[in-house]
Amino acid sequence: FLSYFKHLLLFYWLFWRIFEMFGFENLAKIENFYKIILIKKDKTMKTTVMAKNETVDRKWYIVDATNIPLGRVASQVAAVLRGKNKPIYTPHVDTGDYVIVINTDKMILTGNKDVQKIYFRHSGFPGGTTEIKYKDLMEKRSDFALEKAIKGMLPKNSLGKKMFNKLKCYKGAEHPHQAQQPVELKIKGVRN
Repeated sequence: FLSYFKHLLLFYWLFWRIFEMFGFENLAKIENFYKIILIKKDKTMKTTVMAKNETVDRKWYIVDATNIPLGRVASQVAAVLRGKNKPIYTPHVDTGDYVIVINTDKMILTGNKDVQKIYFRHSGFPGGTTEIKYKDLMEKRSDFALEKAIKGMLPKNSLGKKMFNKLKCYKGAEHPHQAQQPVELKIKGVRN
């Protein structure tokens, strides 16, 4: 609002100065001068292209999570699901791609997270808290652990649900999406 007010004051001051120079009889010249200013402003204005859901080209990617930290996989897969790797990224449109993550059972947790990090859930009844250490969770349901991490990095609304539905996680190396011909996605920052 303050910026708008400053522009309004500047406009009135400019109009008054022009009126003092030309006088009342040359008001038509002042109007033409103002039109010239507007035309120049329109010619220099840049436009931003907003993506539309119908025009988004979606690809399929496959990620091998063997010996890669859980958080590193989750953050980079979440960025691809949102479409942040594309130049047409638009926050209010689902511009993301499909991602298949295989070998989630071979992911690693750095530091002491496997012992110290705990997954909580509650049944809704008194005393219904269940705690599972991530070491046990990664052995039993490693795909769920990755899905939970990725879901926390997506928007918390209906758009985030649509993005999350494009994620496919599997414990082993086999997956039923061979027909989509997925392209391998390299995870950045991995030490070999």
